[in-house]
Amino acid sequence: QVRLVESGGALEQPGGSLRLSCTGSGFIFSNYAMSWFRQALGKEREFVATIPGDAGGRIGYQPHVKGRFTISRDDAKRTVYLQMDSLEPDDTAAYYCNVNLMASGDDKWRDYWGQGTQVTVSS
Repeated sequence: QVRLVESGGALEQPGGSLRLSCTGSGFIFSNYAMSWFRQALGKEREFVATIPGDAGGRIGYQPHVKGRFTISRDDAKRTVYLQMDSLEPDDTAAYYCNVNLMASGDDKWRDYWGQGTQVTVSS
């Protein structure tokens, strides 16, 4: 069973930093690209950052976070991170970890999501 568990969300002041973590289980973690999305209250979920798996590819960021956020992964720990620096009030949102894969026994590629972790940026 594919499972993603996020942690690290908190209340932080503008200009501060947070590091989010997402640990995956139920799939071969290193094989797959991992992504972060976020959803602010009353808005649609939006892409934040992605990091490739063993198949290769490029790290990518949403333009508004590029240069402030850094995505990384530790496959031995089955964990993907999102280091968020120079936080702004507009970064306030629930942050979700995502993987797109075809699970064992399934016949379709599907998006899997964690439960989310809340980041609030406010003075």
